[in-house]
Amino acid sequence: MNGVLVIDKPQGLSSHDVVNRVRRILGQRAVGHVGTLDPAATGVLPLVVGSFTRLAQFYSHSTKCYEGIIRFGFSTTTYDAEGERTSEPRAVDLTPDEIRATGQKFVGCIEQMPPPFSAKKIAGVPAYKLARKKKDVVLKPVPVEIKEFLILDAAGDRARFRATVGSGTYMRSVAHDLGQMLGCGAHLAELRRTAVAEFTIDQACTLEALDTSMRQGSVVELFVHPRKLIPQLPSVTATEQDVALIRYGRAVNLPEMSRSPQVKVFYGQRELIAIATRIAGTLFHAGIVLLPSAPVPPRAA
Repeated sequence: MNGVLVIDKPQGLSSHDVVNRVRRILGQRAVGHVGTLDPAATGVLPLVVGSFTRLAQFYSHSTKCYEGIIRFGFSTTTYDAEGERTSEPRAVDLTPDEIRATGQKFVGCIEQMPPPFSAKKIAGVPAYKLARKKKDVVLKPVPVEIKEFLILDAAGDRARFRATVGSGTYMRSVAHDLGQMLGCGAHLAELRRTAVAEFTIDQACTLEALDTSMRQGSVVELFVHPRKLIPQLPSVTATEQDVALIRYGRAVNLPEMSRSPQVKVFYGQRELIAIATRIAGTLFHAGIVLLPSAPVPPRAA
């Protein structure tokens, strides 16, 4: 079983927890996730299954979209609702325009301090492990890009937002830093991821729906159509002879006219068999082969 699934991750499970559940449901070990999602967050978690785990490299720097709620009045150790308070709760008297104006300061390429409870490593140890032991967590700011950060509405001590960000951006840090700038403290109260790269919440299924579909024998219907994967690469269709050559790791001539350095190679409409790199002209080499390994051909007598 090979392909990409988009799971609507429930609150309370880590991304690795979801991977383990899907492994058990599918009865398949080769399952990985694209883009970690905090246990407290919900939403889009793309999973690569079978030989398609080799495609994860194309999603390591993907743009992500979020919706959520920021609560003002106090900050926390984790920068979200799961942590302990680090400041005394205080009354909040902020206008939506004031929050929006301050929020716009985060848009663009900025330096962001990761949360102490994060997977960032310090001397090879994840920061959250040190933080849990009450040890000093010394992190450095990292460059991130926030393409969009919109305050949709605000009332009382809460503001609802929508954001589009580059890889490595922590929305928990955005919430915390916004509270610092406004002088009242804040933390991320709710977070839902609505998109990762080309994968959207409309494509997502729950773990329960996946389990039901597996039992009913219709699980293939939940996989993303391979033609929709890695849309930045053009698609070409291989002949049976091409497939045989690709299986043995040999270069092939493919009918590709856009001069793209890489292409997706299909056999028929649905079977994605390789990602090939141009050598010269129409000659390509399949560096990523998604077909089963071929038997070693016998030596000539």
